[in-house]
Amino acid sequence: MKLAISIDVEEEGLFSGKYPRTPPGVSNVAQLKRLEFIPREFGIPLTLLVTYQVARDPGAQEILKYWQERYGAEIGAHLHPWNTPPFIDLPDPEPVRSEKMPISLIRDKLHNLVSAIKEGLGVTPRSFRMGRFDWGPKLRSLLPEMGIRVDSSMVPCTQKVGGPDYFLTPADPFPLAVSEGAGDTLWEAPLTMVPVLRGTASWVYRFSSFFAGARGQRLRSWFPHVLAAGIHPVWFPLPSMRLAVRLHRRRGGQVLNMFLHSTELAPGGTPQFPTEAAVARLIRKMRSFFTWLKKTGPVQGVRLSDFYNREGPAAG
Repeated sequence: MKLAISIDVEEEGLFSGKYPRTPPGVSNVAQLKRLEFIPREFGIPLTLLVTYQVARDPGAQEILKYWQERYGAEIGAHLHPWNTPPFIDLPDPEPVRSEKMPISLIRDKLHNLVSAIKEGLGVTPRSFRMGRFDWGPKLRSLLPEMGIRVDSSMVPCTQKVGGPDYFLTPADPFPLAVSEGAGDTLWEAPLTMVPVLRGTASWVYRFSSFFAGARGQRLRSWFPHVLAAGIHPVWFPLPSMRLAVRLHRRRGGQVLNMFLHSTELAPGGTPQFPTEAAVARLIRKMRSFFTWLKKTGPVQGVRLSDFYNREGPAAG
């Protein structure tokens, strides 16, 4: 199996329920040092998906360049539209859904994000994740235009009320159809989440579809908490992470894609990890998982853009 570890490298204050245009800072980026054991001990490279605020910060730039040069990390893009210019006043409160924004505004925000990464880190990002997993047709049409080759914004087996519907998304990477003239193929690398019992996701989706609007979405929203397993160390306990790998392997899965936020590595950066002890437990869980994964079968560490290089046109 192939394993990608994609980190949303972002500014502070995102779990407070507020979305200011000027965030408090990006000091949490220094805590990426806690993850050095992953490439050093297990040989797995990281994909660091950075926001506009991180890409423009000189201190964060130095840390990210260190990861590039020392460990071969990939630098990708992570769009937080509420603090990425340009800004216009919209009728909906932040965070405004991407499908409710004018497509010209999303294009300009993406352009500024990609430009900031090019200027601050000297690379053109090829991988992408949308903030809050708020991914829709407008972004799909724009990403190839920005040079993005692999998106990782879909989460199988889950749907938030009012959010995009990717409940039945496959667990392994797959090509996405884009609008005519949009350029090269775009690949999707979903986060790894699988039903505990085969067929339950389809059954729940069909059943919930009898209930219109938010009622059906609310039924689907509880599925990850009851009937799914995943490899994301913040969302799932260690036994569930192992179960997800076993199930995915048994069903012929070939790719694992783990995710977390850089702020979760900083004590007090999120409500779930208020102390140094809480962060230390997270790191121990990750180390235990990688140790177990290495023992149970061959795993090859990859970067997100490798899925395009291996599966898409670049492979030819």
